[in-house]
Amino acid sequence: MKKSVVYTIFAILLVLVAVLAYLFLSQRKEMNEMVEQMTIEKEELEDEYEDLAIQFDGYQQMDIRNDSLQDLLAREQQRVQDLLEELRTTKASNARRIAELKKELATVRAVMKDYVRQIDSLNATNARLTVENQQVRQENQQYRSRNEELTQANTELTETVTRAAMLEITSNTVTMLNKSDKRTRMSSHARKLQFDFVIAKNITCTPGMKDLYVRVITPAGELMDESESKLFAFESGEIPYSLTQQIEYSGEAYSGTCYCPLGEGEKVQPGFYTVDFFCEGNLIGSFPFQLKK
Repeated sequence: MKKSVVYTIFAILLVLVAVLAYLFLSQRKEMNEMVEQMTIEKEELEDEYEDLAIQFDGYQQMDIRNDSLQDLLAREQQRVQDLLEELRTTKASNARRIAELKKELATVRAVMKDYVRQIDSLNATNARLTVENQQVRQENQQYRSRNEELTQANTELTETVTRAAMLEITSNTVTMLNKSDKRTRMSSHARKLQFDFVIAKNITCTPGMKDLYVRVITPAGELMDESESKLFAFESGEIPYSLTQQIEYSGEAYSGTCYCPLGEGEKVQPGFYTVDFFCEGNLIGSFPFQLKK
């Protein structure tokens, strides 16, 4: 083979090696740039997830009076935390998974927007109800003032009409008693609740023995000492009661005491309760009260 041919082949090989080297270095540079760009995108995505987690923390601190919505927020908050932890452990070169996590972020944001809309709607409803309650209270105050004026103008007639309607319990006090029937301030020691009530004077009421029914509602909205056999007639049906007591009413103001014992193993839970008194098919008194630890 001639030297010129060898030189030509050698030159061609050198050119090919140079081209391949150039292509390799260019591709490597592009890969490095791509990884660097993916690293930046991953960090930005982590920041977005962290910002979203902080937003969820803020909503969890709000007074959202909706247990179902509160649970949904907590579930989505945990989902964001799990995705953030996965993102932190995902390599920047895993472009496919990072893209999937980016889509997950968009989904969570859409869900969060819906929750925010529900929260805003709930807050708006609460605000409207607050205004309406204020208006009702103002109207009630106006009615009370008007009734006072009418009472002053015709005391005897107003008293007869009011008292003829039904009995009325004007006051009630609650006392916790321990197993020795001694007064206690510690709900953990309480074994029964004592209710001291006063029925207003009613000169138009027929005197005699009357059945008094009492319902005690716990902070959880449950009826204390509820039983299927303990029912009384009210309005168009029957409802359960916590305790009943017979009283002899003469038409004069009546002071009475009744007790609501706790069931076996039952404890008094701290919180806000309500006690309702019924007599002759009428709700004659309703009183909220609070029991502390």
